[in-house]
Amino acid sequence: MSELVTVELVGEVAVVTMTSPPANALSFELISALDDAVTAVADGAAAIVLSSGLDRFFAAGADLELLGDANAAEFHDYLVTLRAFIERLPQLPQPTLAAIDGMALGGGLELALACTLRTASPRAQLGVPEVQLGLLPGAGGTQRLPRLVGRAAAVDLLITGRSIDGNRAVEIGLVDRLVSGGDLNDETVLLAQTLANGPKQAVAAIMRCVDAAADMPFAEGMNIEAGQVEQLFATPDAREGIAAFLAKRTPNFG
Repeated sequence: MSELVTVELVGEVAVVTMTSPPANALSFELISALDDAVTAVADGAAAIVLSSGLDRFFAAGADLELLGDANAAEFHDYLVTLRAFIERLPQLPQPTLAAIDGMALGGGLELALACTLRTASPRAQLGVPEVQLGLLPGAGGTQRLPRLVGRAAAVDLLITGRSIDGNRAVEIGLVDRLVSGGDLNDETVLLAQTLANGPKQAVAAIMRCVDAAADMPFAEGMNIEAGQVEQLFATPDAREGIAAFLAKRTPNFG
């Protein structure tokens, strides 16, 4: 796609790799390249993996060299651009996975938080250090972090600005899978392929229901769940899944 972001298709999985030395800081250029990459694969990929081509960084957050000279209007423009891309990820119909092997800090962690699942190596470092700059994470960090890990763990990370490693991140629910042996990217792609080979409409519907659980009262969420499962029952995948179970064979989802 560009010098900053490359895309590799592994079956139905699109692996989007950031390589913007030295730390994958989220510059306007990197955000634009990520947006272009997602646009290019959104209609064809069944799952998307975000990874890094740098050894010690997933993404280090905002481009502080850019923001160091920015006025209030320029900062606003940057924040709108960053938030627009990050908020695009949860709206995608396919699952997105962040493979974190190194530092995911500030906006880099917010990028990962917007993904469906997060995998990490033990050496990963995850945190939202904005408070140490007299700021707060403004691209979803104060909203998604408590929803994932609970208020106590989220407030601890937010007001101290400290980072935690992959082991601690999986303990508190910030990371979904810890990969302590083997290649993190390879293992994440295998997980993505498992999702891609499953019933795509069901996966998308589950994601919609789970998101509804965080954003609306219980009764409304239950109504959405009922509507989604009734719609799924009429799909060819559901008929195939039930038939395969009864025939004791592996389903062949479309």
